[in-house]
Amino acid sequence: MRILLVLAHPLEDSFAAAVAKTAEEALVAGGHEVDLLDLYREDFDPRLSKAERRGYFDQPYDTHAVENIVARLRAADGLMLVFPQWWFNFPAILKGFFDRVFAPGIAFRHDPAGGRIVPQLSNIRLFWALTTTGSPWWVVHLYMGNPVRRLLKRGIAAFCAKHLDFRMLTLHDMDRIGEAKRRAHLSRVRNALAALSP
Repeated sequence: MRILLVLAHPLEDSFAAAVAKTAEEALVAGGHEVDLLDLYREDFDPRLSKAERRGYFDQPYDTHAVENIVARLRAADGLMLVFPQWWFNFPAILKGFFDRVFAPGIAFRHDPAGGRIVPQLSNIRLFWALTTTGSPWWVVHLYMGNPVRRLLKRGIAAFCAKHLDFRMLTLHDMDRIGEAKRRAHLSRVRNALAALSP
């Protein structure tokens, strides 16, 4: 399987970077092909431009400003996102990735009758998120209702592709845990990815 592995963290020595490295190594060892898209290192601009917004309902929608990333998304069989949750949401650069790359004609098409949008990412069979949060499990799930998972699974994934293998592996309480729990989480990621069929 060809996996587009998207990393969204500004620090090269972050735990998110370690998760992405672990994921890449495990995927390659399992016979998968990995295309690492490090949004910060590739200087991705998350801002939707005036032209992109004005032309959002144009047929076809103009994606020339992000055509390289669109081509990489279309070439993938799976999408794996690695990011921290900040304020119970995506980092701004990852939100911009969705805004600019998951565009009409790429990730979905508008229903001409005005109904629900129609999924277009038929090539994507796997959609995983490998993430961390500074909050304890109970705050994320019981108090906040796990908003990032809901956005990814019910919103983005469900509206852009069908019959997906969706999974989210989260390390909670990131600001207080020690090195042993971080290492255990990396092992959890490695083991989960080792079980994926090529």
